[in-house]
Amino acid sequence: MITAATHAPRWARAMMLMLPAIWIGLIIGISFIEAPLKFTAPGITIPLGLGIGRRVFLAMNIVEVALAIILLIALVSLWRNHRVQPLTQFSAMRLYTFIAVAMLVLKTAIIRPLLAVETDAVLAGTSEGGSATHYYYIGVEAILFIALILLVTAAVRGLLAPTTITAPEVTAERTTSSVQSH
Repeated sequence: MITAATHAPRWARAMMLMLPAIWIGLIIGISFIEAPLKFTAPGITIPLGLGIGRRVFLAMNIVEVALAIILLIALVSLWRNHRVQPLTQFSAMRLYTFIAVAMLVLKTAIIRPLLAVETDAVLAGTSEGGSATHYYYIGVEAILFIALILLVTAAVRGLLAPTTITAPEVTAERTTSSVQSH
């Protein structure tokens, strides 16, 4: 892989490119696909779906926290090198990383506990569900998703060197002329 930021540690560059993409895939798979489809499966009751959802989203949040920690460590490593030799798109990578981590903290520390109280009430039969808290979770998840897309875009632009495409006939002419000169 040709990198524009050869002064930055290879592992940190790799993490800034791979982790947001993995995180995006996790959100697509769990939040956008599994969660809505779960309740359409035959035989899945509301209590059963809520119980499955709690376990799935707990596991997802654990993975997200691990991804966020590694992403922050990679960002700090890039920052240390950025101070010595400026890195293109570093400010954008820092901004989108902070937005993603802030949204993760918001949904994990504030919204998920509120949802747990509401699902407890549904499971106890004291509520029919359908609170606005689910919409807050969806909104925060959408902001997180967009921040991750912008982060991976900034990382690609800042960490990978631009490539040039040469026409095949020009390349053939250069090869022929370099062979004749030797």
